[in-house]
Amino acid sequence: MKIENKIEASVIEAVKALYGQDVPAAQVQLQKTKKEFEGHLTLVVFPLLKISRKSPEQTAQEIGAYLKEHETAIASYNVIKGFLNLTIASACWVELLDSIHADERYGLTEAAPDAPLVMIEYSSPNTNKPLHLGHVRNNLLGNALANIIAANGNRVVKTNIVNDRGIHICKSMLAWKKYGGGETPESSGKKGDHLVGDYYVAFDKHYKAEVSELMAQGMTKEEAEAASPLMKEAREMLVKWEAGDPEVRALWTMMNGWVYAGFDETYKKLGVSFDKIYYESQTYLEGKAKVLEGLKKGLFYQKEDGSVWADLTPEGLDQKLLLRADGTSVYMTQDIGTAEQRFSDYPIDKMVYVVGNEQNYHFQVLSILLDKLGFEWGKSLVHFSYGMVELPEGKMKSREGTVVDADDLIEEMVQTARETSGELGKLDGISKEEADDIARIVGLGALKYFILKVDARKNMTFNPKESIDFNGNTGPFIQYTYARIRSILRKAAEAGIAIPARLPENVELSEKEEGLIQMLADFSAIVRQAGTDYSPSVIANYCYDLVKEYNQFYHDFSILREENADLKLFRLALSQNVGKIVRLGMGLLGIEVPERM
Repeated sequence: MKIENKIEASVIEAVKALYGQDVPAAQVQLQKTKKEFEGHLTLVVFPLLKISRKSPEQTAQEIGAYLKEHETAIASYNVIKGFLNLTIASACWVELLDSIHADERYGLTEAAPDAPLVMIEYSSPNTNKPLHLGHVRNNLLGNALANIIAANGNRVVKTNIVNDRGIHICKSMLAWKKYGGGETPESSGKKGDHLVGDYYVAFDKHYKAEVSELMAQGMTKEEAEAASPLMKEAREMLVKWEAGDPEVRALWTMMNGWVYAGFDETYKKLGVSFDKIYYESQTYLEGKAKVLEGLKKGLFYQKEDGSVWADLTPEGLDQKLLLRADGTSVYMTQDIGTAEQRFSDYPIDKMVYVVGNEQNYHFQVLSILLDKLGFEWGKSLVHFSYGMVELPEGKMKSREGTVVDADDLIEEMVQTARETSGELGKLDGISKEEADDIARIVGLGALKYFILKVDARKNMTFNPKESIDFNGNTGPFIQYTYARIRSILRKAAEAGIAIPARLPENVELSEKEEGLIQMLADFSAIVRQAGTDYSPSVIANYCYDLVKEYNQFYHDFSILREENADLKLFRLALSQNVGKIVRLGMGLLGIEVPERM
């Protein structure tokens, strides 16, 4: 039983005994005692004054005296105005650590077979370029959210929608056809997504050169862009693709295949995965059909030019285009088609879209349209909206080839981790294979933690050098503390010390030790909060606060050198459970923790 629940029950009993009235549990307000006062839990007595009909101080004094006499969990109490500060007995803290110790997955809830099914969409790449730093933030947030929502007892399906059609895809295809000379990932030694991305940049370079030349001949910028032969060819290629032209489709299939192989490699490095991947090329026609069905039902209207629109003015929004005059679809149509396909594949209870905040309006509209079209989860869909991620040097542009490539970034992080760990002597005396694995775990841990510790809604600047610091609020600092705990436990095992399932109760604990147990117990509430608020940063910052507290404890108290055998066992168990909670918390963020470092 949690200490808070135990005390709550005793307060209800005290009020009944002292004042002859039942008090509802909701009126018993317990909170953590503020640092400047003595105690662990504080009872706010103001809600009880109507029952006691006495002053706040007198009410607190009477309840405190009753609890001290009748509740063994209370060691002492003090009253500050209308606040009753309660100090919990050491035996109670040991009992609480016992219950955490007994639960290998403390704080995480397994999903029942009939638990709500939550679908999470993240990644959403285009097949004309490799994944970049923005995708890294998206993938890490999506993956962490999926883990957190599952840890709150939901069934989770992780999906990805690949933007594999449209003019941007044709630009890469056309550039490869014109300037590629048959180059392949095998012949060039390049990852497929990088190769295709190079041709997207090449298209833009040739297109800009054409526009400059036409402007030199006296055209305005707009006229030159409209007259560009290269852009005209790209548009013609798109028309052929839509018409199912065998040659264009064969080229598209081949180049997309290269990109998917490249994406898979990057996803694997990042440690993210999907249960189901959808492709726009397979959903956009379903979207068109769904829109036409809505038109028949009078949900939408058609203009004279044949375009189909939704009137959202009753909802305080504007008119929204759903099908162009030539019958081609827009992004909104594709999202409706994807929703239709997903809903027939899975009995979704809630849908979460992990997409940047520049799409806030899009998802506001999508929610209304899906609800109109009869999707049960339409109204309650969640747009998990996150901010931009930039580098200290500023913004990135994929057309100009100035984006930070995900693969390059991962490689740079692992290399920096290897160099930093080497300089600090953390890789001394271990094999090259183990050193490489530690560099990978630390480099990726630094990247993931730096991105996930920031409130997702905020724009952020990713600073690779800062992220890999072994001190401060960083992944390596947390990982190093975990490795330190594992080292202590290995030494204890070598000395023949085994941690029992139940700990000795007759140990006197310090304030620091009691505070650490209280923090461990908070983990279940932290996981719930992160799930309710869709906030991985809550878990990241909790892990940092926990290891910061543990490091102070480690600095101030002996563990293996403690002479009192019972206290030594208690401190080993406390260390082991701090390690366990760090591993579980970081695991929810998709971050590995190394056994040694």
